[in-house]
Amino acid sequence: MRVPGIIYVSESMLEHIWQEHCLEQVANVAFLPGIVGCSLAMPDIHWGYGFPIGGVAATRVSDGVISPGGVGFDINCGTRLLRTNLTEAEVRPKIDELVSELFNNVPSGLGSTGKIRVTEKELKDVITRGSRWALEKGFGQAED
Repeated sequence: MRVPGIIYVSESMLEHIWQEHCLEQVANVAFLPGIVGCSLAMPDIHWGYGFPIGGVAATRVSDGVISPGGVGFDINCGTRLLRTNLTEAEVRPKIDELVSELFNNVPSGLGSTGKIRVTEKELKDVITRGSRWALEKGFGQAED
């Protein structure tokens, strides 16, 4: 391992975590290129795709990795990656503006609301039809 793994759980949770093999995933994350500090796991830890769910890692820009799929993608946890051809030199002068736009346009935190309003029936359609519903309503593109 390149860094230690730290798991924030009570003693009573350890047996369950051990049985789910989550500790292996914490260790695997600790081997990532460019990882700094520790491979962390929060109290909600359980088996994930790459990272354990509840896993946290930071990596250096110079030699680290970006892993949006590390924690899974099946339930749309809001993990996104946008690749552009912009260089750091082009982005750095606009970083405050970019962060502000993201904060203002991406719902986050307790009680936040989005721009899309749906009725109870539409919500059931969203839940049962997922991305097909979003595509039909103009909220996505087929190639997404």
